[in-house]
Amino acid sequence: MTDNVWGYQAESGHQPGTDLTGFKVEATDGSIGKVDKHSDEVDDSYLVVDTGVWIFGKEVLLPASTVVSIDPNEKKVSVGLTKQQIKDAPEFDREKHLGDRGYHDQVGTYYGTGHGGPFGGPLV
Repeated sequence: MTDNVWGYQAESGHQPGTDLTGFKVEATDGSIGKVDKHSDEVDDSYLVVDTGVWIFGKEVLLPASTVVSIDPNEKKVSVGLTKQQIKDAPEFDREKHLGDRGYHDQVGTYYGTGHGGPFGGPLV
């Protein structure tokens, strides 16, 4: 578990410097898309997931703490969220993402940073 929603969990298998672009993304109840972009920045790590036709091309920003495991052999990232939780997430906003701290706070709150997120606090 991490107290920082923007940091990878130690047990996720994340290796800094690994390019996750193009990896399949699996929710707890099935495939949701692929990694379009990712960041390894300390305290600001995330995945941008292209959900494709599943929810009509929506991109979502997933904080690194949502990653449960990474399988580099199968090029797959598993996240500890359901498809519905991801579908209900704030849509990725490229403009706000680049410099709007409030946007990151909004996304972090949605994923349960302990500030009233819908999942009851920090992810485990």
